[in-house]
Amino acid sequence: MSNARVAAARAIAGMLEGRSLDQMLGEQALDPDQRPFALALAFACARHLGSARALLQKLLSHPNRARPASLDAIVLCGLSELRHLATPDHAAVAETVAAARRLGLQRQAGMVNALLRRYLRERSRLDASVASDPTAASEHPGWWIEQLRHDWSDHADAILCANNQRAPLWLRVNRRRGSRQAMLDQLSASGLNAEAHPLLDDALRIDPPRPVEQIPGFLDGRLSVQDAAAQRVADWVQPQPGQRILDACAAPGGKTAHLLERCPDAQVWALDIAPERLSRVQENLDRLGLEAKLICANAADTAHWWDGKAFDRILVDAPCSGSGVVRRHPDIKWLRRASDLAQLSATQGELLRKLWPLLAPGGRLVYGTCSVFRCENQRVIADFLEEVHRAGGSTAHLWQPSEPVPGSAEAAPGLQILPGERDEDGFYYAALERR
Repeated sequence: MSNARVAAARAIAGMLEGRSLDQMLGEQALDPDQRPFALALAFACARHLGSARALLQKLLSHPNRARPASLDAIVLCGLSELRHLATPDHAAVAETVAAARRLGLQRQAGMVNALLRRYLRERSRLDASVASDPTAASEHPGWWIEQLRHDWSDHADAILCANNQRAPLWLRVNRRRGSRQAMLDQLSASGLNAEAHPLLDDALRIDPPRPVEQIPGFLDGRLSVQDAAAQRVADWVQPQPGQRILDACAAPGGKTAHLLERCPDAQVWALDIAPERLSRVQENLDRLGLEAKLICANAADTAHWWDGKAFDRILVDAPCSGSGVVRRHPDIKWLRRASDLAQLSATQGELLRKLWPLLAPGGRLVYGTCSVFRCENQRVIADFLEEVHRAGGSTAHLWQPSEPVPGSAEAAPGLQILPGERDEDGFYYAALERR
């Protein structure tokens, strides 16, 4: 499977230079039988990059000497395979060296072999030598650890641990095409282990995960992939027949589709700023047999797309750091910078200020992010509420579900689900009603 290792190393090299792991993997031409291993290796390397980098520094005789990014990437992948995948040691080393040659590293192939074999010989000592490094021990950059300890002092270690786990496969049942119980029965009859979420009506989990194309009900639109935490948004929006509903940051369309599955008679507008992302929304709606009004626009630039009629519901699934979905996208923790948070918070506040006037009296705006950082969540909502109240006129009031949702009490205003709670992603919710 050297081709799979080549693809993984190229993806990691791109990630080290600031590119998305999903984007890099999507550009790799691989046979279908090699793609799962390439993904598993690349994700294992990204998930455990902190310790792998620390080990590489220990293994190199001249760690500060300039090296090709592809050399670092293939060694990092080799270390990750030896430490976290089930490949026999001798096969992992031999195949990694072969992949190095395919990457054009013929002159460095011997070096790759020597580094990996040295790690195997001195494994216990080397692992112990990096254990005191916070980035290596937690597999997160230092600023991220500091931010979590500031925001969630009692939960920081649990969040870091949850982020380093593989994500579960949560599915959403399209209630327009059958009940969840009927879907569970069919999955069980197919030999799959499926379990219903205890608090969410449409959510079920497949364990162990498998490619969705192999799951009965996916291709014909009875199932969609969506984490349980994201599915809770529909319970906060509570779409009703005839309502005008705006999904202001809609791609890839999971929440748009869920609202329509819940209430097909609602008039849903789905906006996104990127044409290619909006096309994914359309593809998802087509597979599920749903219709929405799709608009390619900057949601904050309302003069260019709004028709002047107020919305009964507005969903702002705001652009954010993604700090709550690290177990699904482990590259996020290495690609984000502490300086990104201020810009993201400013964008989130701007969306609220521009979209709030579009909400009808008695309407509800639901704000959500897949972040756990307070500056993107509680602080954004608290600042917005203060700004609205200071301006006078229509007032914004916090809305809460009639039945409390288990979560972290210190998240007020709003609700914070932390990564790993009930095996869900990290997600923040707040709902404001205009009175």
